Amino acid sequence: MKAAYIEQFGGPEVLKVGDLPDPSPAPGQIVVDIHAASVNGADWKVCAGEYAQPSFPVILGRDFSGVVSALGADVGADVGDLKIGDEVFGVLEAGRDGTYCEKIAIGAAIVARKPPALSHVDATALALTGLTAIRAIEDTLKLKAGETILIQGGAGGVASFAIQLAKHLGARVITTSSAGNLAWMRELGADQVIDYNATDFRTVVSNVDAVFDTVGGDVAMQSFAVLKPGGRAAFIASGAQAPKPDRDDVASLRPAGGRARAPRERIADLLRTGAVRPPPVRLFSLADAVEAVQISKARHLKGKLVFKVR
Repeated sequence: MKAAYIEQFGGPEVLKVGDLPDPSPAPGQIVVDIHAASVNGADWKVCAGEYAQPSFPVILGRDFSGVVSALGADVGADVGDLKIGDEVFGVLEAGRDGTYCEKIAIGAAIVARKPPALSHVDATALALTGLTAIRAIEDTLKLKAGETILIQGGAGGVASFAIQLAKHLGARVITTSSAGNLAWMRELGADQVIDYNATDFRTVVSNVDAVFDTVGGDVAMQSFAVLKPGGRAAFIASGAQAPKPDRDDVASLRPAGGRARAPRERIADLLRTGAVRPPPVRLFSLADAVEAVQISKARHLKGKLVFKVR
């Protein structure tokens, strides 16, 4: 199979595209012929060696959409009600990478059926981003109707899903974005949009119930200033630990890991009901993996970068 992989750590330029052996399913696994795989912020960090890896070569990528092409061969292997030909999407097990390729073996229990009206490209654009947003907004921050949330970096894949989810839950949503994306943020449902190049958000935002930061660095630390007493903040771009607040009347949280099936089904439900919609997508082939990961690392992008594999 064709795959984009690394044989050493370094910048995106160490990525290679070539042939690797096809996977075989273990009991309880399925093989998925990948039609689309997305680029995520974690990918360039894997490339750089920021996450432990068992051995080289390492295929990058964490989410995918495709078609089931094989089932675990042992009699009685539990693959649920999945069958060859089913269209599925999902995210790999925590700590595992390997979707920048044509085929993957994965546990049947952690995939979800792709909604028929959704393309493979759009499904993979929402897989890891949707999972992360649900973990942050619903499970970690426990956002409720009537509350106000500030979502930092609204144009990114995770944040743009989070804006729609927060509105669906009945919250008032404030977000930060560059000037070129302000109108899109309002289309997604944001009640207040701040051009971060023109305005310090701390001068126009205060007393919010929750903050969801997807930017990191100084922005993450500055976000504590706008929380009300008893407020809570969740962070996904600030290393392994959530930033430590400079005040003791707010909570600093980091969404838990895990790849349980329920959030995938929740993504599918949100799509079916129209509560969320796919982000804008820029398409690449696997041969363009270096360019795609370089763009992702630079971080100034709208929506998602997706490999159209088939």
